[in-house]
Amino acid sequence: MREARNRQDIVRRVHEEAGLDLEVVSGKEEARLICLGVLHRSPETAERLLSTLRRYAALCRRHKAQVRAVATSALREARNRQDIVRRVHEEAGLDLEVVSGKEEARLICLGVLHRSPETAERLLSTLRRYAALCRRHKAQVRAVATSALREARNRQDIVRRVHEEAGLDLEVVSGKEEARLICLGVLHRKPANARSLLVDIGGGSTEVAIATGEKPDDLWSLALGSVRLTEVFDTSRTVTPKQLRLMRGFVNEVLHKTLPEQMPALPRVALGSSGTIQAVVGFAVNDNGGNATVRQLTQSVETLASMPPERRRKRFDPRRADIIVSGAVILEGVVKHLGVDSVSIVNRGLRDGLLVDLLYRQDESRDDHSLADAALAIGQRFFFDEKHARQVARMSLALFDGLAALHQLPLSVRPHLEVAALLHDIGTAVSHERHHRHTYYLIHNADIPGLADREREIIARVARYHRRSQPELSHSGMAGLTPSEARRVRKLATLLRLANALDHSHHQPIRDFKVTHGRDIVTLHLHAKQPLDLELWNAEREVAPFRKVFGKRLAFQVHSAGR
Repeated sequence: MREARNRQDIVRRVHEEAGLDLEVVSGKEEARLICLGVLHRSPETAERLLSTLRRYAALCRRHKAQVRAVATSALREARNRQDIVRRVHEEAGLDLEVVSGKEEARLICLGVLHRSPETAERLLSTLRRYAALCRRHKAQVRAVATSALREARNRQDIVRRVHEEAGLDLEVVSGKEEARLICLGVLHRKPANARSLLVDIGGGSTEVAIATGEKPDDLWSLALGSVRLTEVFDTSRTVTPKQLRLMRGFVNEVLHKTLPEQMPALPRVALGSSGTIQAVVGFAVNDNGGNATVRQLTQSVETLASMPPERRRKRFDPRRADIIVSGAVILEGVVKHLGVDSVSIVNRGLRDGLLVDLLYRQDESRDDHSLADAALAIGQRFFFDEKHARQVARMSLALFDGLAALHQLPLSVRPHLEVAALLHDIGTAVSHERHHRHTYYLIHNADIPGLADREREIIARVARYHRRSQPELSHSGMAGLTPSEARRVRKLATLLRLANALDHSHHQPIRDFKVTHGRDIVTLHLHAKQPLDLELWNAEREVAPFRKVFGKRLAFQVHSAGR
């Protein structure tokens, strides 16, 4: 009946002539009902399942595959579940694991259970059209993907296809970077001392940010989204009290695991920036204003859960109607957990943040220390030598500024050198031996708000070359870089190596220095507050690599304190 072309006509005639509301169920619902024994208790169903699993088990054994067999809600709710599990073990040799609703949610989030290829094709088709429009208007483009692609197993394949088919460099941003961009879009031009609490509910994740002015102080990305929760608990239909109780428990568990128990003093009103929050708040206040109290949100959750799907689709946009209950439950859970009084909606979000970020990146006069602050926070987490890190960063930047005419790098990479300098030694938290390699791994996998994936990769490579092997183009550590990226890494790493050598003792013996350069020589005038024997011995080892990269000799003049 599902596939009949005249299905609507038959449903109408059944209603008119037999007085029955005939429901054409989906394939998933049919499977669930079969397992529950609602349609029939046919033993053939179990036999078909066992026959299928026997074939799959034979294939797995043939290919010596590692197997995890899981069953979800259909078998979870079946009365004969233990009997089926036993027979699967005896007849197919598989340990069938009937996962809980929470584990099913986790697996769906990871993309282990399914990932439709049609979704990728729709994405590529859309991006091809957008890319064509952007080229027509000669627009500057930054394309970002959030939680859905962050957690997709085929993420690298999609990024590659987007580049090849649409000509776009799709950047998969981290949860914290997504939160930072939303924060920037919502709070742009906020007074410098104004405190704000921001909540954004997306399809796959929820971002929470605490900010002063437009600068975020704390960022969190939660694995809770309206689409994700709808898939897990099937809330597109009428939600039963039991389902609602389970959803609230699931949301609270994620909140307690992700957000800290002790939060700083928060504003009493949270700002809600997403379309889902706007829809929920609008419903809670009956479209009479843009602010809803916690009590109103709780009442709206109860009302939406008990509302038939048809009424929801009349009240909301059809695409929003199926996920509105999940969005409301998430919003209710977040505001209760944070202890705020109400939520006010704002009409800005991630796209606005991307535009502001593009403008800020072009403004070379803007003094922004957010990247350095984020790097220091990471370094402190790994118990780095902060005095040494700050000294190396200070001298690296002085070299960058003093040799601008020589290296000819854009000013936009200056903060990248600063981050690499601040974090160059964090690998010692793993092991001092080969710590430069550990540093690369830690930076490469760090969540640093304000950095694109490729920028973080460049910084990781620069920090990796602060010691031992030189950043030669033929070295294995330079593989995968474009020619321009390789030149940038070589130049920045050479400056970092020199700055690191000038504080080899970790005692900061150099108070300050000045750079002068002539036709074929660069001279560093070092103002020292104590002897520099160890520093000069190490710096001399960087003279030859410096000349190879920059084409000039390097000399040192020491000026003792008091002279």
